Amino acid sequence: MFFGSPKSPRWRSQRLCAGLLCAGLLVVGGASAGGGGAMRLEQLPQQWRDDRGAPLALTALLGRRVVVAMAYTHCRTICPATIAELKRMQRTLDARGEQASFVIVGFDPDTDDPASWHQYRINHHLERSNWHFLTGSREATQQFAHQLGFDFWTYDTHVMHESRLVVFDAQGQWRGAVHPASGNWPALL
Repeated sequence: MFFGSPKSPRWRSQRLCAGLLCAGLLVVGGASAGGGGAMRLEQLPQQWRDDRGAPLALTALLGRRVVVAMAYTHCRTICPATIAELKRMQRTLDARGEQASFVIVGFDPDTDDPASWHQYRINHHLERSNWHFLTGSREATQQFAHQLGFDFWTYDTHVMHESRLVVFDAQGQWRGAVHPASGNWPALL
């Protein structure tokens, strides 16, 4: 609410401050979205281990579209819904005769180790070779999450997070990010 007459200097000053605050929030919001169109796959941390314990650099996936999500193996609500949406994306791409790599990076490197991801893969019937469940150092995981706009925090023994998918094209260029439940992801494929 603005106080005073629209012609008073105080009213104009309040409007200017409100406008600058809104502009600042837009800039901060845009920055947390993971860098938008300027982000490339090779700008992300590259030191990961897959669910077999083998090293995998994200740049090894160049040449096909890459769909990225973060999850943790003990999640019971958000992560299963995200994985279900990724499976739906896989079916859509299969029907179109297109390929993609699906990359799931663990939120918690201490719990989401290669053996845990391997068991997760088996339990969720995700045997296809284009699905990659990755574990990295705590620093690499935090940097990866920050760069791509995956917000998370630990509360007690739980990882609190929201669902998000990020898509890179076959050349490693950022295509966009979306909340999977929104159903807006087909435009990114």
